[in-house]
Amino acid sequence: MNLLGKVRRLYYREGLTLSEIERRTGLTRKTIRKWLKAPEGVDPKYQRRVGDTKIAPYAAQLVKMLETDARRPQRDRRTALKLFGQLQVQGFDGDYSRVTEFIRRWKAEGGASVAKAFVPLQFEPGEGRTSSTGARSIWSSVGCGARCSWRT
Repeated sequence: MNLLGKVRRLYYREGLTLSEIERRTGLTRKTIRKWLKAPEGVDPKYQRRVGDTKIAPYAAQLVKMLETDARRPQRDRRTALKLFGQLQVQGFDGDYSRVTEFIRRWKAEGGASVAKAFVPLQFEPGEGRTSSTGARSIWSSVGCGARCSWRT
């Protein structure tokens, strides 16, 4: 049962006071009052204030660094800690967690590394065993005792 339904049941059916509902659910009286005044069937939503973060002025630089690293081999890419250090040199005074959160969000939005293509190998019958010179190898079973060998 969702919490909104529980709050409404406690107030309307059981006739409990806001203080008692507060004790039982752990919600504040202000929240309970707001939920009870809301129209039926409307779930409460938390509205986060939109504001500038400390990383906002450095977002373009960080995206450029991440796009550069996406084209590099895996072993040559910079870690989030190294990117954080480079941003600090440029004047970033925010937290390391801000950088890692930004990188996670960037990857989730499709900014991951360049995709590798899978090309299935298809050969005509008999073309699968060619050497670098183009000569076909066959297994010689003639006189095959202890001296079996590949012949070209």
